[in-house]
Amino acid sequence: MPPLLASPVLAIFLALSAGEPSLSQLFSRAKEEFRLGSYDKALQTLSQLEAESLKPGSEELRPTLEPAVVFYEGACYAALGKGAEARSRFQTYLVSHPNAALDPAIYSKKVIAAFEEARKSLGHVENRPAEKGSLALAYAAFPKTDRSGSLGENWAEGPVRFLMTPEEKRAFSRLLDSVARSEYVTAFWKARDPKPETNENEFRDELEKRAAFADARFAQGETKGSQTDRGMVFILLGPPTYVGRKPLTSGEDATDASALFQYRPSDVKAASLSGGTTSQRAARIDRVTGPGTKTNDAASNWREVWHYRHELLPRGIPYLQVDFEFVTKQGYGENVLQRDTQALDTLEKAKARLRQSAA
Repeated sequence: MPPLLASPVLAIFLALSAGEPSLSQLFSRAKEEFRLGSYDKALQTLSQLEAESLKPGSEELRPTLEPAVVFYEGACYAALGKGAEARSRFQTYLVSHPNAALDPAIYSKKVIAAFEEARKSLGHVENRPAEKGSLALAYAAFPKTDRSGSLGENWAEGPVRFLMTPEEKRAFSRLLDSVARSEYVTAFWKARDPKPETNENEFRDELEKRAAFADARFAQGETKGSQTDRGMVFILLGPPTYVGRKPLTSGEDATDASALFQYRPSDVKAASLSGGTTSQRAARIDRVTGPGTKTNDAASNWREVWHYRHELLPRGIPYLQVDFEFVTKQGYGENVLQRDTQALDTLEKAKARLRQSAA
């Protein structure tokens, strides 16, 4: 039985203390907020800590820091009753610290239960992957996809939509029964088998594993993870080199340069319309533009950035690094991909290469 740890990230804390003081201070603050039960505040501090670690000069500390962040994120989510989020973070942590165990005198039953569930679902990882990013570690440990179940009429609208040509989509839509669809799918994947002489189809296995991982990790409400913007990027490119996340604050939103407003421009326009007395009109305008109408709530507004170094990008993409930004903002959306020119060009080239696999 592994020894009980009061803090599974003690060694990480010591490493941080030897580096940038601001990182160790933020880490200590997050731990204290967690100890006091201020889990939302701790999550905000952890986001700030991760953002600080992305600044130049912290490159060597980043691989050491990531397990600490995901562990305390998992602990906070577990304490808040968000089991799925907690388990995914703990899975990532356990890949790099498989023998860690929690002291019940320190951590609540909720945290320990989520931690052990993550260990059970993760299983034993024989070979630790070379990638350092937390998503890469979690993906390497993700179990193989189970293909059991019948094919539905919406198969072409799933992850394979990135592979299918318009002609293939039309051909599939004309199939009327499950047998015909099954035969079509078998032929579809056979045409994309890089090693037809073997029993495995590595191309299919990889795509389906990426889609299953996206469903498990990036779901948003009732939307499957593979149908989200983050899911799309993950399916097309795989795990990024590393991920950064920080609060979205005033002046940082490209769609709202002045600040983060609670009211839409249409609300301001409606309030400005004539009607009533001058004082009444002024009161309406003040209600939607005055104090208290801007929000800097880091728990509801943030930017998540996936960084892909050149070696992880498909062949033929000229950029040394491509960054994909996902913005979450009240009234705007959750993890919405920002349509940057390099990002869109990279995705289009990735789709083209996938479609060429059948050629």
